[in-house]
Amino acid sequence: MGADPIFEEEQRHLKSTYDKLQRIEHDVREQLESDLAEALADKEDLFEAMSLNQDADIQLETLAELEAMNRIIEGYNLSADINTEKLRRAQLLLISPYFAKLRLKFAHADEPKDIYIGAAGMTDEMRRHFIVDWRSPVAEVYYNQANGPTSYEANGRTIEVDLMLRRQFDIHRDELRAYFDTTVAIEDPLLLTSLSKRRTAQLTAITTTIQKEQNQVIRHADVPVLLVRGIAGSGKTSVLLQRIAYLFYTERDNLRPSDVYLITPNAVFGRYIDNVLPDMGESNPQILTWDALMARLGLGGRGIAKDASLDVLQRIDAAVPNLRLEQGDCCDLRIGEERVITGAQVRSSLEKFARIPMGTHRTSLVIEDLLEKLEQRIMRLSRDEATQDAMMELSDEEQIRLFGQQIAPLDESELISSTRRYLTVRYEPIVRGIEEGEWLRLDRIGMRMLGKQTLDAVEWLYLKLALVGGGEHHARYVMVDEVQDYTTTQLAVLSRFFPNAHFLLLGDENQAVSEGTASFEQIRQLFGELRGGVDECALMISYRSSPEITELFCKLLDESERIEATSVQRPGTPPRIIEREDREEYEAALREAVNEAAGQDGLTALIANSRSRAKQLAKLLADTPIASVPEDGSLPSDGVVLLDIKLAKGLEFDHVIVPDVQEGAFPNEPLRRHRLYTAISRATQRVTLLANGPISNLLR
Repeated sequence: MGADPIFEEEQRHLKSTYDKLQRIEHDVREQLESDLAEALADKEDLFEAMSLNQDADIQLETLAELEAMNRIIEGYNLSADINTEKLRRAQLLLISPYFAKLRLKFAHADEPKDIYIGAAGMTDEMRRHFIVDWRSPVAEVYYNQANGPTSYEANGRTIEVDLMLRRQFDIHRDELRAYFDTTVAIEDPLLLTSLSKRRTAQLTAITTTIQKEQNQVIRHADVPVLLVRGIAGSGKTSVLLQRIAYLFYTERDNLRPSDVYLITPNAVFGRYIDNVLPDMGESNPQILTWDALMARLGLGGRGIAKDASLDVLQRIDAAVPNLRLEQGDCCDLRIGEERVITGAQVRSSLEKFARIPMGTHRTSLVIEDLLEKLEQRIMRLSRDEATQDAMMELSDEEQIRLFGQQIAPLDESELISSTRRYLTVRYEPIVRGIEEGEWLRLDRIGMRMLGKQTLDAVEWLYLKLALVGGGEHHARYVMVDEVQDYTTTQLAVLSRFFPNAHFLLLGDENQAVSEGTASFEQIRQLFGELRGGVDECALMISYRSSPEITELFCKLLDESERIEATSVQRPGTPPRIIEREDREEYEAALREAVNEAAGQDGLTALIANSRSRAKQLAKLLADTPIASVPEDGSLPSDGVVLLDIKLAKGLEFDHVIVPDVQEGAFPNEPLRRHRLYTAISRATQRVTLLANGPISNLLR
């Protein structure tokens, strides 16, 4: 392409842009170093000046100097934050300055304007954007992929433009490798090049190859609930992570990573996606599994009743307002043997607000009353000689831990104040117990309410939320991947646990591999009732698997979905099917397939139908180079790994081997069809199916 004048022009522009980014990086580094040196010098000067002002008569002047120093420090911190962020963006862009170019003709403008789009935005010394962030409003024109008259929304206004050119680049640092002028997603050369690459041990960002239907999800209006239905390989998880990055950009002034929760199917999957947002220059949200959330709440030892229905939760909602507490429903709050809040005090507080029905309003008043009782206890004990003696007998290490220094009260007032601080720290667990409603025996109440011998995690947590309150009220967004794997009761609990959050729910009903989970119709109905409505999007193009593999797993879809689903990958290797009637011959063929895969490039997954079958296969194939992945582990970059179907969900591999696909193991039943669909659709390039007998009719 060296003789191509367009290529040469774009290479010159890239070199100029790259030089500008290098200067910015250099200047920002120097500015940070200079600011740090100035801050240290100013700090020393102020401390030196203050050390001369120790006379009591000039105490007000000293306080004023302290306030001035604080303002100077705040100024340096603000400057450092701004420059650190600019340095981060410059370093990100130096890897690849931009990936696309738009030529737009704006209304009332004489000449069209060229806009270069990158993974982050950057301005020059004149505050002009010479690289535009992919999440900016104008970049939507690029992702909508339609030349000619179009528009985009910015600051509440519709901007009409004429898209004259949509150009894509393959760039590494200051080297232009190729460019393409394109308008149609399925003919997207960069997309096809990206898809042809071997899978890595971790998911990567799709910023440069976002397609139109994916962009509609990423930039969807902020709604209470967005349900995304997508076939296997349609990029649901990638879209989810790009949407998180988009939200961080559009709400950068008031959205923190701690405000966003991402609920993942398992810990392996959490590690698989761990680098995507950091590679885009954003921090990860709170990533956790359902089990991790339950463990965080102290409910890890309780099971989840898969057959539990919404009726149980509705019974709790109906029973709580009319609940009459019995004598044994209240309990003491203790520290060791010390009864700090007694059950009698709890009952007294409850009776104080007896006119109010049971529920979160009444318990919030009880909590305030119990905290006041605790404060009165602290005030009383801070004057108690025995308590004061106990405080003074603390070791030097304990005093430093509690007070930040060794203490030596000079008078009665200081002694009381120190003792109060000691009691406040000592009683912190009691404060948490009061606020969390630990003064109620929830198991006793719930078992009586529901007529059960035990409460599972869902029932216990829902009862607590209905009776005492709690949950993560600060959460702004909750993203649930593989939503088809959750029961309606689990989803109802999540809705109540995150009462102020907007939900993004992504899944594929055909990948529901467990009994008793919610159908999409049930999800629509549930969130429609709880949140007032559900917006929906569909992703029906597979970007993961070759056409041959896509055709194979699409055989397992309903006829209507089969018509919609397509693949954009280049043709690849036809699926390999091995049928062996004899058991020993079957096992020999399985060993051969594993050994053969181990000698090939890329990562291969041997996917078992269940955890117990995975254990059997591990013993059977102990003499092969196969690795197992622990539930809290990470994927290797190559070789062969053994996974059960639940652990494999959401992941992708260059090659997938599915054993035991005989008719007896996979009859024409919804759950079996879903498991087979899920296993096959993990593959990008090759699939090997082995059957001990005739292959399942589902695949014929």
